[in-house]
Amino acid sequence: MSATPVPASEDPSLLPTQRRLGLGVVVGVLCGAVSVAFAQLVAGIIDPEASPIVAVGETAIDATPEWLKSFAITTFGANDKAALLVGIGIVLTLIAALLGIAALRRPQIGYLGLATIALIGVAAAVTRPTARPIDAFPSLVGAIAGGIILWASLHVVEPLPANPPAAPTGIDRRRFLLVGAAGAIAAVAAGGIGRLFAQRFEANASRAAVRLPSPAAGPPGPPPAGLDVRGLSSFTTPNDSFYRVDTALLVPAVKAEDWQLRVHGMVDRELTLTFHELMARPLIERDITLTCVSNPVGGPYVGNARWLGAPLADVLIEAGVHPSADQLVSRSVDGFTVGTPTGVVMDGRDAMLAIAMNGEPLPLEHGFPVRMIVPGLYGYVSATKWVVDLELTTFGAFDAYWVQRGWSQQAPIKTESRIDTPRSNATVKAGTVPVAGVAWAQHVGIDAVELRVDGEDWMPAELSVLDTIDTWRQWLVRWDATPGEHRLEVRATDRSNAVQTAEHMHPFPDGATGYHAITVQVA
Repeated sequence: MSATPVPASEDPSLLPTQRRLGLGVVVGVLCGAVSVAFAQLVAGIIDPEASPIVAVGETAIDATPEWLKSFAITTFGANDKAALLVGIGIVLTLIAALLGIAALRRPQIGYLGLATIALIGVAAAVTRPTARPIDAFPSLVGAIAGGIILWASLHVVEPLPANPPAAPTGIDRRRFLLVGAAGAIAAVAAGGIGRLFAQRFEANASRAAVRLPSPAAGPPGPPPAGLDVRGLSSFTTPNDSFYRVDTALLVPAVKAEDWQLRVHGMVDRELTLTFHELMARPLIERDITLTCVSNPVGGPYVGNARWLGAPLADVLIEAGVHPSADQLVSRSVDGFTVGTPTGVVMDGRDAMLAIAMNGEPLPLEHGFPVRMIVPGLYGYVSATKWVVDLELTTFGAFDAYWVQRGWSQQAPIKTESRIDTPRSNATVKAGTVPVAGVAWAQHVGIDAVELRVDGEDWMPAELSVLDTIDTWRQWLVRWDATPGEHRLEVRATDRSNAVQTAEHMHPFPDGATGYHAITVQVA
């Protein structure tokens, strides 16, 4: 192909450095956008989880050290996964820009960079616990598409004669704009079509079609009215306000009609249950408070809901658990594992395979169609979402996901309490100030809560009606506040007469301890 002569002023090798860098950035970002869009298109066809963005993100989550995970949860809260995706996007954009700049002088660097990124995506996708060989395709197709755009861009920026010189010979601006426009249109179209294909995997319609049966055994009564204090957590946490902490970068989409649960391992007989069969079993409905082990003292990762589900112990009894099987390993559809003491599940507490939350089918992000609930244990050893597999084994034979990363094998929830109102560093008026919050000690129960001001004597709190020992209790102290700065602390006593410890401990490895304390200004 013959090159179109261009003025020397348009020769990239003669352009100011700033303009050469800008040109390289445009080329690199365009190639990156096309690569990602076509990868998403193919992932939408075969499996959204095979997307290189998702696969690399989940690999990063698995490889992240505990201190960094804790920092992300503390800093970003429920937005930690969105923050990770934004971070991945920023990193990919920077890498693409740098490769574009380098490719202007050495095209092979651009192609090598695309190939390297593709191999990283392939490795992340095919090493997922539920991976298939076809999951490598999105990354490969994305790299090929990005490579085509890179070739086209460089061919316009650097029209190649029979014996190409070491430096670019010119820029055909019209053709470059056409290539850029075509690449941008292709990226938008591929991304949009991929999103349409991905909708086939969504479970919203399946959830909407579920009609919940009535429980064979309901809760003791309606949820307690609770204490009427502005700023105090309600007894029942609304579904859209309930905390979410898990490792799923993309919420698994499991349709109820496709769901199956396998029960196997150290049992007399293997079982397989469908969603219809699970709903046909005698169901129980219970108020149960859940707590994440990563919750810091006074933190938000605790909530109370009314759950409907099938008693887990009944399923295990039907399978015939071997006496030596001291661990129940539950697996999520995405391969995440949780290890629960078998004895706890079988001791009579309301452990269940839950299908509903606060009168609705489980929200997708909270485990639809089925999740585990075991009162009294932190979520990482009990509350598997999107559960599809139960294996009876021993603690000596297998370490679950978080145990492999240094967290304790068995983690009963510790007695804790929190001040909800007033907020830390708030300014309140002198006089009677309602100080209120919640306290929890699941499967033991809260017996008393006390408030201390400026290290003086503890004052007993008024408690809400006890629902069950598996739920939190609201508490209230009407404090006679005097002007100045004051430090407020709270502690709880559970129904075994154990007083919440004052020793402050980090959540790692088995839950935080210490008094929640705040400072307020009284005017």
